[in-house]
Amino acid sequence: MAIEISKTYEPTETEEKLYNWWESQGFFEGDPDAGGEPFTMVLPPPNVTGSLHMGHALNITLQDILARWNRMRGLNVLWVPGTDHAGIATQNVVERRLADEGKKRTDFSREEFEQIVWDWKAIAEANILKQIRRLGCSCDWSRKRFTLDEGLSRAVREVFVQLYEQGLVYRGEYLVNWCPRCVTAISDLEVEYEPANGHLWHIRYPVAGSDRFVTVATTRPETMLGDTAVAVHPNDERYSDLKGKTILLPLMNREIPVIFDDFVETEFGTGVVKVTPGHDPADFEAGRRHDLPIIKVIGDDGAMTEEAGVYAGLDRDEARQRVVQDLEKLGLLEKVEKHNHNVGQCQRCQTVVEPLVSRQWFVKVKPLADQANRAVEEKRTVFVPQNYEKIYFEWMRNIHDWCISRQLWWGHRVPAWTCGGCGHLTVSLEDPKECSSCGSTLLVQETDVLDTWFSSGLWPFSTLGWPEKTRELELYYPTSTMVTGFDIIFFWVARMMMMGLRFMDQVPFEKVFINGLVRDEDGQKMSKSRGNIIDPLGIIDDYGTDAVRFTLSVMAVPGADIPFSVNRMAGYRAFCNKIWNAARFLLMNLDETKPVGAEEVEELLESGQLKLEERWILSRLHQTIASVEKDLDRFFVHEASNTLYHFFWHEVCDWYIELIKAAFTGEDSPDRRRAQRVAVYVLDTSFRLLHPFIPFITEELWQKLPHEGETIMRAAFPVVREAWIDEKADRDLARLQGLITAMRTARAENNIDPRHALDVVFRCSSEGRQFVESQLHHVQNLVKTRAVDFVTEWPSGKILLQGVAGDTEFGLLLDDVIDVDAEMSRLEKEKKRTLGEIENLQRKLSNESFLSKAPDAVVEKTRNRHREVLQKLEKIEDQLKVLVSAKG
Repeated sequence: MAIEISKTYEPTETEEKLYNWWESQGFFEGDPDAGGEPFTMVLPPPNVTGSLHMGHALNITLQDILARWNRMRGLNVLWVPGTDHAGIATQNVVERRLADEGKKRTDFSREEFEQIVWDWKAIAEANILKQIRRLGCSCDWSRKRFTLDEGLSRAVREVFVQLYEQGLVYRGEYLVNWCPRCVTAISDLEVEYEPANGHLWHIRYPVAGSDRFVTVATTRPETMLGDTAVAVHPNDERYSDLKGKTILLPLMNREIPVIFDDFVETEFGTGVVKVTPGHDPADFEAGRRHDLPIIKVIGDDGAMTEEAGVYAGLDRDEARQRVVQDLEKLGLLEKVEKHNHNVGQCQRCQTVVEPLVSRQWFVKVKPLADQANRAVEEKRTVFVPQNYEKIYFEWMRNIHDWCISRQLWWGHRVPAWTCGGCGHLTVSLEDPKECSSCGSTLLVQETDVLDTWFSSGLWPFSTLGWPEKTRELELYYPTSTMVTGFDIIFFWVARMMMMGLRFMDQVPFEKVFINGLVRDEDGQKMSKSRGNIIDPLGIIDDYGTDAVRFTLSVMAVPGADIPFSVNRMAGYRAFCNKIWNAARFLLMNLDETKPVGAEEVEELLESGQLKLEERWILSRLHQTIASVEKDLDRFFVHEASNTLYHFFWHEVCDWYIELIKAAFTGEDSPDRRRAQRVAVYVLDTSFRLLHPFIPFITEELWQKLPHEGETIMRAAFPVVREAWIDEKADRDLARLQGLITAMRTARAENNIDPRHALDVVFRCSSEGRQFVESQLHHVQNLVKTRAVDFVTEWPSGKILLQGVAGDTEFGLLLDDVIDVDAEMSRLEKEKKRTLGEIENLQRKLSNESFLSKAPDAVVEKTRNRHREVLQKLEKIEDQLKVLVSAKG
C-alpha cells in the first residue's frame, strides 16, 4: 500500500504543527517518579534584553541534541529552561527606551520604574521563548524559571544571609570599577579593555624646601589632584636621599610624603610614580600599606568633586585639558609622549570606567574558590575541551573578593536594613519589623541590588526547588552537563561551581562542554556597529529549522569559533530535501505496512537471503551507529553530524537506494518483499540516528513510516550490533562501486548520452568474472549497458573505450554511439583553448610585479586555476589517445 507524501518538504507549517503537538503531549517533561538514570541540564538563561542571537542558536542546538539523544537512550531527561533578569543590561535597555520618549528613570518612583521593567520583561521574554521553541528546543516548559521569580528570590536571600552569617559577605570601602554612565559599580569581568592612542605626560613635582624636582609620568594628569604620596622602589639608589622628605603637589600646593614600596617599576619613566589611592587599584593597595589618606577628586557622575579645588564641576576630560594647560604655564610639564595603552570600558555602554572608592558589598571568595579548584583538580567536574581547565585555574587562583552590590533599581535588593535609631545593621531572610538592637521601627533597606551573576550562580540548584528539599533536587542534582561559551567561564561557570559546592556540597555539573563563538564568515565578531548580525529567526524562515541546526552542529568543533556563512545553509537545506526525496521514493513504492525491527532483519541475515547491497548497508549503518554514539559521548557533535551526512547522502541515497530500485519497484516477489522490509528498517534506524540533529523532518517522515510508539523522540536510539558489521560486504560493495564509477566516468568524460545503452566487454580473472557476473544486474542498471561479454583479448576492428577498476578491465563499444572524427575535432579545439589559458596564467605567475603587488587571495586563486587547467589538459589528451586508438 503506497503511502501518500507531498512532493516537497515545507518546513514552516510542519515545524509549528509538530512542536505544538510535542509540547501539548508532554513529551519534553521530566518525571522524577519515572525511574531510570537521570540526565539533567539547565538552559543558560538568556537575558530579557530583547532577542536571541546566533550564539544562542548554537548553544541551544547543542543542548537539544544532547537532550534528545539521551531521552532516546532511555535516560530520565530533565532540561530546565528559563530567563535572566540581567540587572544592569535590562535596566540600560529600558532607560534607553525611556530616553527615546524624552523621559528618564528618575522621573518615576522606584516601584513605578520596576513595573515598567516588568512590563518590558513580559514582552522580551515572550519573544525569546518563541525563538527557543522555533529552534526545536525540547526543554520542560512546565518548569520554566526566571531569576527574579518568587522561588529564586527566596533562594538568593537565603544564600546572601547564610554567607553573611558565615562571615563571607561583608560591607566595606573599597576601590571598585565605576561606570559614570550606568552610575553603578561593576565587576572586573564587566570591564572590557580596548587599545587607545593616548599620551604620557611627564610632570615635575617640587621637593619641599629645595629647588629640586622629581619627574613622574602619568596617562591621567587629572587624577594628580588626588595624589597623597609619590613612591620609589626601596632599592633605587637614585632616590635614597628622599627618605623623610615631602613633595609639594603641583596645582594643589599640598605637601605629600615620599614612600618606598616595591610595587614601583624602576624601569618605568623616571622610577618615581604618583600615588592616587582614590583612583588606581595598585595605588589603593599601596595606600593601605602606608596608611595614606584617600582623596576622591572624581565623583560618581564622572565630574570633578570639591576636593579638586578650582577644577570642581568640570567633566574629567575637560579637567585633564585644564590641568595640562596650567602645568605648562607653571613650567612643570617636562614633556609629552605618545603612548598606546589599554583603556577599561563598561561592557554594557562602552563608557570609560573610573576606579573609585565606594562603600559596597563583597563576597570573600577565596574559601569558595579553593573548594571549586579542588573539584576540578579531582575531576569531579571535567571541561571539554580540557584546555579550558587551565583558563579556569588561572582566574580562580588569582581571584579577588567579588563586589556584588550594584547601584540599580532592577534586581534582587540587598536584604539588609539600617536602623535609623541606633545605626545597627540587620541582615535577614524576612523583612524585619523592628531593630533587634534597640527596638526602633525606623528601618531603611539598602537601595543597592545584587550583581546579576549572584542569582545566576545558583541556577543549577535554585531551579530545582532549593532551599526546599524537593524530589527534583534529590534526583536531578548535580546536573549532568553544562553547555556554555568560553566567554562566561569566569562570569558564570566559576560562580556556579563555588555556590553549588558551598550550598549543595556537590559540584553543580559533571561536565562543562565549551562551545565557541559564532562569528561572521570572515571571522569577525558579530555586532550592530559592524552590521553583520544574523537573526536566527530570519534564516529559519528562509531555510527551515533543521537546516539551521544541522549547519551549526556540523561546524561545532568543541571550543572553536564558528565562521558562520548563510551560504552554507543552502547545502544543508539540500541535505534535508535529499532525505525527504529518498524517503518519498521508498514510501510511495512501499507495500509493507508493519514496523520492521532488528530481530526480523537478524533472521533474514542468518537465513542468507540478503543481497550484497543489503548486507553492506546494514554493515555501514551499524558502523555509523557506533561512530555517532562514540562522538556524541565525547561531545564531538561536528564529527557525528558529518558522519550522518556522509552516510545518508553518499551511501543510502547515492548507492543503496539506486541498487535496490529494481527490486523495490518490480513485480511482487520474495525479492521485492525482502528489499522493502530491509529498507523500512534502514529508514527507521536512520531517522532515529538523525532525529537529535534534525528533529522536525525526521518526526514527519517517521510518522509516515510503519512504526511503533507515539513519537520518534521517545523511540529507542539505535544500538550497534557488532555481528552485523561485515568487512567482506564492505570490500565487495567498494569493489562494485569502483567498477560502476569508473564506467560512468568514462561515459561522462567522453560525452556519451547517458540514455544510450552500450555493449561492454570485460577482461579479468576467473574470480573477477564470477564477481562481475554476480553483480551484473547492477552494472546494467547503473551504467546503462546491453550485451556483455568476457574476453581474454580486446576485439579488433571496434571503437573501444577502455578503462580499469581494480583488477577488472572493461571496454565500452562505441561503434554505433560516437562520431570519432567529430569528437576528435571538438577535443582538438578544446585543447587549443586550454593551452592558451595555460600560457596566460603562466605568464602572470612568472611576473614578479603581479606576485608582489596582488593580494594573496588573488595570487592563490590564480595558482589554483593554473592547476585546474593543467588537469583539464591531461584529461583532454587522454580522451584523444582513446579515440586515436579506437580509430585504429
